[in-house]
This record gives sequence, structure tokens and C-alpha cells, in this order.
Amino acid sequence: MTLITDLGVALVALLHLYFLVLEMFYWEKPLGLRTFAIKPEFAKATRSLAANQGLYNGFLAAGLIWGLSLGGSGTQIKIFFLICIIIAGVFGALTASRKILYVQALPAAIALILLGMGT
Repeated sequence: MTLITDLGVALVALLHLYFLVLEMFYWEKPLGLRTFAIKPEFAKATRSLAANQGLYNGFLAAGLIWGLSLGGSGTQIKIFFLICIIIAGVFGALTASRKILYVQALPAAIALILLGMGT
């Protein structure tokens, strides 16, 4: 079960690294515009906000990677960062786009459930 749980947590970390790249480096590029369904004018006006958001996603990924690197003793760290991601995903779904609930909060919730089953 530990391998499956660690893979779930690692997947969430990779998703957040991907969000970092999209928001910090591709926000105004075709990939970012398509992914977030935004217009170039909006992307240009909000690029610093998106970069800031991307940085936060990077910190969430770093926290999960830190927890994974500690093995069994990193469980509390993984729980903390997964809960942070779930809360951010729910907030994003309520304030920005419902899609965030499925793309961000759901994978973190599944990883958290797996983590709870393994401990």
C-alpha cells in the first residue's frame, strides 16, 4: 500500500509542478491560453498574478516532495500539504472555476485517503 500511496502523493506533486510551469512560463503562450481558456489581453494583464499563483503551486509540490523524501516519518508533512491543496482547490472551485475541484482537490483528496488507509 505504501508504494501506491507514495505514487498518489507523487502524482499530486507532479500536477502542482505542472501548474507552476503553466502559470509562470506558459500563461501568455498558446498552451496557457488554451488550458485556462483566457484571451491574450487578459493573460497579459494578469501575468504577475499567475506567476505568483504558480510559485505557490511550486511550494505545495515542494512540501509533498519533502514529505516523500522522509519516507514514513514524512506522513504528517504529506497530510498537511495535501489538506492545503484540498482547501485551495475547494476555494478555487468556489471563486474561479469548478474544474479546479476535479483537477486539484480531487487528486489530493484521493492521495489523502490512500495515506490514511496506509497509516
